[in-house]
Amino acid sequence: MGTRQRHARGKRFIDYPRHGRAGIRRWLPSWRQLLSTFVLGVGALAGLFAWVYASVDIPDENAAAVQEANTYYWADGTQMVSIGKVNRNIVRLSDVPESVQNAVIAAENETFYSDRGVSPKGIFRAIVSTAQGQETQGGSTITQQYVKNTYLSQEQTVTRKAKEFIISLKVDRTKSKKEVLQGYLNTSWFGRGAYGIDAAAQAYYGIPARKLDPSQGALLASLLKGAELYDPSTSANNHKRAEERWKWILDRQVKTGRMSQEEREKYRTFPEPHKQSMATNLGGQTGYLVDVANKYIKSHSMLTDQDLAHGGYKIHTTFDKNRVQELTKSVQGVLDKNIDPKKRPADEDVQVGAASVRPSDGAILALYGGPDATKHFTNNADTSGVPVGSAFKPFVLAAALQHGAETKGGDRKDVQPDSFYGNDGTLQNPSADSQPDDSHPSLRQALAKGGNATYVRLGKEVGLDEVRDTAIRSGLLKDSMAKPDDSFSVGTSTPSTIRMAGAYGTFANQGLQNDPYSVTKLLKDGQPVGGFESRAKARHALPKAVAKDVSDALGGAGRTGDQDRLRSAWYVGYTKEVSTAVTMFRMKPEDGKLLPMSDVGGDTSQRGNGFPEQIWADYTAAARPAS
Repeated sequence: MGTRQRHARGKRFIDYPRHGRAGIRRWLPSWRQLLSTFVLGVGALAGLFAWVYASVDIPDENAAAVQEANTYYWADGTQMVSIGKVNRNIVRLSDVPESVQNAVIAAENETFYSDRGVSPKGIFRAIVSTAQGQETQGGSTITQQYVKNTYLSQEQTVTRKAKEFIISLKVDRTKSKKEVLQGYLNTSWFGRGAYGIDAAAQAYYGIPARKLDPSQGALLASLLKGAELYDPSTSANNHKRAEERWKWILDRQVKTGRMSQEEREKYRTFPEPHKQSMATNLGGQTGYLVDVANKYIKSHSMLTDQDLAHGGYKIHTTFDKNRVQELTKSVQGVLDKNIDPKKRPADEDVQVGAASVRPSDGAILALYGGPDATKHFTNNADTSGVPVGSAFKPFVLAAALQHGAETKGGDRKDVQPDSFYGNDGTLQNPSADSQPDDSHPSLRQALAKGGNATYVRLGKEVGLDEVRDTAIRSGLLKDSMAKPDDSFSVGTSTPSTIRMAGAYGTFANQGLQNDPYSVTKLLKDGQPVGGFESRAKARHALPKAVAKDVSDALGGAGRTGDQDRLRSAWYVGYTKEVSTAVTMFRMKPEDGKLLPMSDVGGDTSQRGNGFPEQIWADYTAAARPAS
């Protein structure tokens, strides 16, 4: 009796490690313990969920659901332009064709009318489909996306996602499905500055939402997956993605019973949208300036096109108003004087791009992107499709001065700006017995006139990889580099004028390279936007002596040579204060193909080679500060 009482008094509330067991069995929990733990865990989670559900109310509509203006400022602090009146027209669901509603539901949430506002299965299905590389519905329900658009911020945090989940459950209880769908269609981002289905219909097809056909509706529904990736007019890759998504949405409607196969067969031709247009206050060079500033913001912060379209940002730029005006005036002056499409067919479709960069820090001071940003949507100052020609040779010379050239015996020989190829075909330095001449120009002489054969040979002896790396270190982008082949050293690569001006600025800045930048401050509600970096630190790209030798050899400028057979003309020149690149080319706007420069400006113009130099000279003289 006494023994049994002692055992009872000594029994533990939780028998773990397990009494009376030996070895590993002592540490394995019993099925009762496992079941108890599971029940307690589920109970705790249920209690936590109930507490959170009770404590989270449906908030008021957030300020982010209302678009504000973005204001851009010149470098001197004066206002350049204010953009961002609300591009939203609230429409009733009855004004949206049922076919468009079906396209959105098929694309984003096929169980919309039967789910409870959230769909764990949908999230899982989206993850699996994405992993398999398949087209998907969105992981969030339409209700969740409506809640995010209307009541919450766009940030991707656990707290925001938890609130979205709870509020979606409550919204599903308090609003009808038609109210939610109407709200979603009126608050969703479709790109091109368009919030809501009606603004999107106008932006892409120039019609109100009620006139959209099923094919157009499927294209607009595809934009909900990400307008930056699915606007078909912005790039070939976007067009391919958009067309595949459009087909999938139409097929999905058939599969889910929202469209008959007979109806589906009517829509086999992709509904090409209109080209994107700009607001009238973005005319002249303003649209190009805003374009460059926005690209810089998106590449140096966490902001997207959608974030910028919400507005409310104060954007202080590096652009010098007077320089922009003088550059525009210089371009137009040369074009008006020398280019006459009515007189010469060769003068048709002539384009000019230009940019000025400050070598000391990389600030973009001015650019010329085309005649009018509201009519010519490609930014010629920032395009990367025009071969640079002989203006690339200084990077070959810089590589040779730094690394030397390989001799026939495999050794490397030091190179000087006055080195030349002698009668025996070897690179040699001037001496009492041998000097460069017209038939054997020095590397310095071959920079400005002719000399293509000289630089083709020099590039091979230095090493094309070394030449490419030198150009990239100096500031050209890797993805603008052509394939290193026999003509690589004479300019088959296609950098933008912004990057060329910046890279030549490396020579002017004694070998220190600064990435071009266009925004100095980015503010929201008077505070700096977190994560935004105005500019990178300077990098040592070239030895100081090499940069000085290249500068001396250039005499401050480089241009496309008379021997170039490329379809472009360039001139790049710099002072200590500013480096400016100008390019002229011909391009058909409808297909983006370069046309020959032969006879541009008349038979005596040498394929237009002199015009970029004249623009540079006129601009440099006009923009030079008074002494």
